[in-house]
Amino acid sequence: MKNLILITLLFVGFTLNAQIKTPSASPMAKIEQEVGLTTIMVEYSRPGVKGRDIFSADGLVPFGKVWRTGANQATKVSFSNAVKIDGKEVPAGSYAVLSIPSATSWAVHFYNYEKSSFSSYLEADPALIVTAKPTKLNKAVESFTIAVDHVSSDGAHLTMAWDKTKVAIPISVDSDATVMANIDAVLSGPSKGDYYNAANYYHTAGKDLNKALEWVNMATAGDDPKFWQVRRKALILADLGKVKEATAAAQKSMELAKAAGNDDYVRMNEKSIKEWSMMKK
Repeated sequence: MKNLILITLLFVGFTLNAQIKTPSASPMAKIEQEVGLTTIMVEYSRPGVKGRDIFSADGLVPFGKVWRTGANQATKVSFSNAVKIDGKEVPAGSYAVLSIPSATSWAVHFYNYEKSSFSSYLEADPALIVTAKPTKLNKAVESFTIAVDHVSSDGAHLTMAWDKTKVAIPISVDSDATVMANIDAVLSGPSKGDYYNAANYYHTAGKDLNKALEWVNMATAGDDPKFWQVRRKALILADLGKVKEATAAAQKSMELAKAAGNDDYVRMNEKSIKEWSMMKK
């Protein structure tokens, strides 16, 4: 009887968890393209023509009606850096794309991406609206296709094609500004964060502690040292046998941690100060 109950429970559990998977009528696709120093990524579904009338007054995608620009969930376009779309500034981030096609123009709406449900954007205000002119293709495109074409170091076209209709939206990137910012950052020398990371590695890896102290001093110099950086300085000083200086650094780290509301670092510094006070006796 017990074995029968166990078998029954196992069967019920399998039935509840089992899922039958079938091919999607509009499979998902993801593309990623480098444009200059910017990565453009598109995630969307690809419905097929399947002998249907697509873009027309009474087609599958009726003229003048909002279309999710694909199928299933909202189409998502992401930019790793700020770009210009049709000459308009667009910050880095992810955007949901909805369209209103017509025979002579498309209104392509970009919304700040929040969720995959395309219907959630119907009442929202778009971050950007771009008008694109459709062109007629000689050869039909069976599966709806989004691509990043005409790629150069300064820009590309975000293209959408389905059946015998294609639209292209120009995107420009400021690669020069990004390169110049990188040059300035590199040539200006290491940052305080770089010095701290080097000191932290040397200390934890048991390398040259005097070099680690030199770097952590550079990281904590100035009027705005960070409590975790000063804490590392205290630990390096302690390992160098400089207990008095280590205690002073721990005291400063504790004060900074209190001001920042970080109780963990307050406790760690209190414990170290107590331990080092015993060493001095």
